[in-house]
Amino acid sequence: MSAGPSSTARTAAGRRRRRLGWPRRVSSQVLLTQLAIAAGVTVLATGLFLAPFSHELDDQAMRRALAIAETTASPKTAADLLTSRPAADGPVQAEAERIRRASGAEYVVVMDLDGVRWSHTDVEEIGRVVSTDPSEALAGEHLMELDSGTLGRSARGKVPLRDGTGRIVGAVSVGIAYDSVHNRLLAAIPGLLAYAGAALAAGALAAFLISRRLQRQTHDLAFSDISALLTEREAMLHSLREGVVALDPAGRIRLMNDEAQRLLGLGPDATGRPLEESLGEGRATEVLTGRVRGEDLLAVQGGRVLVANRMPTDDGGAVVTLRDRTELEQLGRELDATRGLIDALRAQDHEHANHMHTLLGLLELEMHQEAAEFVNEVVGVHRTTAEQVTERILDPLPAALLVGKATVAAERGVLLRLSPDTLLPNRLVDPQGLVTVVGNLVDNALDAAAGSDDPRIEVELLAEDRTVVLVVSDSGPGIPADRRELVFSEGWSTKEPPAHGRRGLGLALVRRLAERQGGSARAGVSPLGGAQFTVVLPEALTEPAEDTGTGTSVETDLDAGIDTGIDTDTDPGARADAGPGAPASLPAYGRSAAGETR
Repeated sequence: MSAGPSSTARTAAGRRRRRLGWPRRVSSQVLLTQLAIAAGVTVLATGLFLAPFSHELDDQAMRRALAIAETTASPKTAADLLTSRPAADGPVQAEAERIRRASGAEYVVVMDLDGVRWSHTDVEEIGRVVSTDPSEALAGEHLMELDSGTLGRSARGKVPLRDGTGRIVGAVSVGIAYDSVHNRLLAAIPGLLAYAGAALAAGALAAFLISRRLQRQTHDLAFSDISALLTEREAMLHSLREGVVALDPAGRIRLMNDEAQRLLGLGPDATGRPLEESLGEGRATEVLTGRVRGEDLLAVQGGRVLVANRMPTDDGGAVVTLRDRTELEQLGRELDATRGLIDALRAQDHEHANHMHTLLGLLELEMHQEAAEFVNEVVGVHRTTAEQVTERILDPLPAALLVGKATVAAERGVLLRLSPDTLLPNRLVDPQGLVTVVGNLVDNALDAAAGSDDPRIEVELLAEDRTVVLVVSDSGPGIPADRRELVFSEGWSTKEPPAHGRRGLGLALVRRLAERQGGSARAGVSPLGGAQFTVVLPEALTEPAEDTGTGTSVETDLDAGIDTGIDTDTDPGARADAGPGAPASLPAYGRSAAGETR
């Protein structure tokens, strides 16, 4: 129990030491520093002013004494000196006293060549030799000095006394009491101190106002706290798995953490540069600069799907957080593909049940020949249709993708057909990229064509040297001319968002992939009455090489139990005899390809 009071006493002593010591807060330290500087400057300025001021007063007093002496040393005074004797009532004494009273001097002494006084404030000193050496003045020199005499310390001026012919007949010495000079100096000090005090008060007030502003800006923190916060901020920023970008009021990048540099594809040299200069034009720049407002805004940058949130700061800048949503979007596309596969399997099961019921009826009616012909017809049509697809699209990924999409289209009552001009060799540089482009465009075409009077989709894939040209047409409502560029913006969509995320990314990804390869993506009017999307992918194919037989392998894989509703007939209105068939199973690359579409 005794430890409690002791601990309290130590804490109180520590607090007293902190109060008596140097303050920790930045604002208090700045205030004390400024006050010390202001006081020091005031004292120094006052001292520097008083030191020359004292010398200046002394000089003024000596010059004044010299001027009075020169006025007194007139030819008339010299004539009175030569024609009279030194006496208290003599003409020299009378003239000297008149001048002394008129000028306010302490004394006016006129002496002859022997140094004998002919005038003095104290008449008893008249006729006596002066107490200081007059030889220099009698030699013709003009003197100014501070010296002590019978009347005490004074500022003196000595000049020779000449007669009308210029001959020196004596000297004149005038003194001004040094106490009067000292009193003038002392009288000037209160005013000077008043000015110094006013200047110090103004400096203290300015220092206080500056410290209060600094206190608000630093949130009343100490230097050690600011240093610790800076260290913690750097560690936190670079450990976050979310991108953080800070912008100043002019839109320049103030700081970026490592994740933001990775997501935006920027380097450390981007710090301090305008955001538009670093990222270029696009939705990502519009979102980060605040031209597009909202929460959880989507943007595509360098093939990545980003979710951005922007928070303004008090100084007019902003802090933007970025989350990488690419993997989530890929999972969403795989979920959509899985649902499509389930729908296709459901359709296949339904169609297979119809075939089995028909076959069972033929067998029960003992129509064995008809049953055999029915089986051969169904299997033959499926094999023939798969062969027609693989003969025109030799790469396995886009071929498998179109087979799966055709099954889904048949289930939704939409005819998906290949253009008779379609021919794609197995020389793709990036098959996954083409699958993403084809899958997104076909998905959009299915949504647009479903519900139209004659729902149809036509896909055309052409190879021109090393360039691939993709054209997807549908019979839907089409796209107005003023929105054909807007459809490629991130987040723009006319469809309801799915449960796992947002719409409006597919066409943006299509254009981004095309532009990354130096190509283009544009929307137009379809001959089928709806929309037509044309994507040009330069350098999408490798140089021609010898046939490796891959196309045959693809045909074999696709023929293994795949039923498709793709119509390759040149007649746009024609449909496959197989009806709305669906695949019993897809090859591994077919499922992967479908998972890449959105």
